[in-house]
Amino acid sequence: MKIQGENTIPADVQTVWSGLNDPEVLRKSIPGCESLEKVGENAFKATVVTRIGPVSTRFEGEVTLADLNPPHSYTLKGAGSAGPAGNASGEARVQLTALPDGGTKLTYDVDANLSGKIAQLGARLIQGAASMIAGQFFSRFAAVVSGQADGAAAGGKGAGALGYVAVGAVVLVAACVAYYFLAAS
Repeated sequence: MKIQGENTIPADVQTVWSGLNDPEVLRKSIPGCESLEKVGENAFKATVVTRIGPVSTRFEGEVTLADLNPPHSYTLKGAGSAGPAGNASGEARVQLTALPDGGTKLTYDVDANLSGKIAQLGARLIQGAASMIAGQFFSRFAAVVSGQADGAAAGGKGAGALGYVAVGAVVLVAACVAYYFLAAS
């Protein structure tokens, strides 16, 4: 499954890059994120709770960063499991481009592999969920990195009835894990 998109963040490239590599900023930004920790120089571990259609899941996953070109681009590689609900693995390419107004265009291209109950839900439902979560993530992320939100306003629990990415993400839920991986790094 492919998920692609772009978003404008009202902050400069260096601020966006720093935010994408800060576990606390990401924890506040990722819908349903229960925990996110840096476990190595270029590695993160996370737990995200979410719902896609009738399937409510708790994903646990890890992501590593590769092909780093600070502060312009990198590739995220990750995998996650939601137990009997399924598994996800994938790769996300992230690119940051400075805009004339001082903002940043963030472009992402995710390739995700899904298995289990979530994969059986169908691509259309998962794509819709991924898009919805992506919107939630980018709204929260933009507010956090531009200083317009505090932790309580940006954090929140659960993403409700998801129709995320990608991600995320990141990221990121089988496809949601993939976006979640994008967002989480």
